[in-house]
Amino acid sequence: MTDITIALSKGRIFEDTAPFLKAAGIIAQDDPEASRKLIIATNKPNVRLIMVRASDVPTYVQYGAADLGVAGKDVLLEHGGMGLYQPLDLQIARCKMMVAVPEDFDYQSAVFQGARLRVATKYLKTARDHFAEKGMHVDLIKLYGSMELAPLVGLADAIVDLVSSGNTLKANHLKAVEEIRPISARLIINQAALKLKRATIQPMLESFESVIGAA
Repeated sequence: MTDITIALSKGRIFEDTAPFLKAAGIIAQDDPEASRKLIIATNKPNVRLIMVRASDVPTYVQYGAADLGVAGKDVLLEHGGMGLYQPLDLQIARCKMMVAVPEDFDYQSAVFQGARLRVATKYLKTARDHFAEKGMHVDLIKLYGSMELAPLVGLADAIVDLVSSGNTLKANHLKAVEEIRPISARLIINQAALKLKRATIQPMLESFESVIGAA
């Protein structure tokens, strides 16, 4: 029986992935939110889950430490997708990658006038590509969290971040002014594992597809 390792991150991704795992007959033996375990057994002796940071999932899969994983498109864009097969958009953890500015900032005029904006984000590659396509010159400032604070204290003119409900922006007197792209979570597979373990992985893929089709 071929061993399979699946890389997941805690929180929304894990919760939203549970129905897909269940469809494939896979049930975690521990709740990662309650357990400190990083390797979680399942009801299938040949399948285990490893819990890693969301931004690390593609790396674990790329280098074969995991055979499969679930990662947001935002993470995959930053990673570059090297060595990964991305067969399914699971259509979970949906949100939008947006440009946001303070409510009193005239973004369109700044763009029209060719202003050089300071943009705070943890998505440097995505932001760089977006503004390059628009022909805009920006100074990117790398942050790891609390993006909304950057314009409020004068660190940046704008931010590039994931937006779901928009409530956090509103609470901090910011507004979304441009959508870069929709984001959702994808199933990713190590390319070598897909060849060597196809007999085990293919049925899992089909089970995952059935959940998407039933949604």
